[in-house]
Amino acid sequence: MLALALSTHGIDDTIFHVANVLEVPVLLLALLALADVIFELGTFAVEVRTRRRRGVDLEEAATNSRRELRANDPGAASATLTPIARSAAMAGTLRIIVSHALLPGGEHRLSKALADFDFDSQRRLARTRLLVRAGPALGLMGTLIPLSPALTGLAQGDVSRLSENLRLAFSVTVLGLLIGAVAFGLSLYRDRMYGQDLSDLEYVAAVMSDPRDVSDEAA
Repeated sequence: MLALALSTHGIDDTIFHVANVLEVPVLLLALLALADVIFELGTFAVEVRTRRRRGVDLEEAATNSRRELRANDPGAASATLTPIARSAAMAGTLRIIVSHALLPGGEHRLSKALADFDFDSQRRLARTRLLVRAGPALGLMGTLIPLSPALTGLAQGDVSRLSENLRLAFSVTVLGLLIGAVAFGLSLYRDRMYGQDLSDLEYVAAVMSDPRDVSDEAA
């Protein structure tokens, strides 16, 4: 029993020291996460400001572009679709759609372009989605680690040490929750924006690659 108690005590001490060693890295990571979420917030503000509003009807633009492409005027077809692009990535995908819509086997290239656009969108979302989890996790770790020395200070009657560690613990908690909340809001809004962009691109690709002749549809 004595050997077991000594062994357990050694494990407890090891865990305690590991937790103490982690305090500074956790605090630094929390500050880095805060800087990252502020950067993402600024990037999002610029992205929203520079996103083009669609000035034309999507169906009309796609139909007119298809007509121009079948008239062997890819430049005009691409220009017709330009107003519906809300971002540089979307504009690049639209150019690929125009250039491959009528080519033999072009549907495979269109599928790849749409998949690449979706992958790029998910990659941009990945950073804020990571912060949604990492922010509260770092906040929780930064809260629990200072509690041990705070309780030690309480047991020893060291009120100054107690208040200092509790202040740190609660501050990191608020910081972690703030990071998670802001990142969650950014992820939700971006997911909706990118989802709408992908839906528009899929519709344009379907219209542009329709094998039916425009004159047949009009009839």
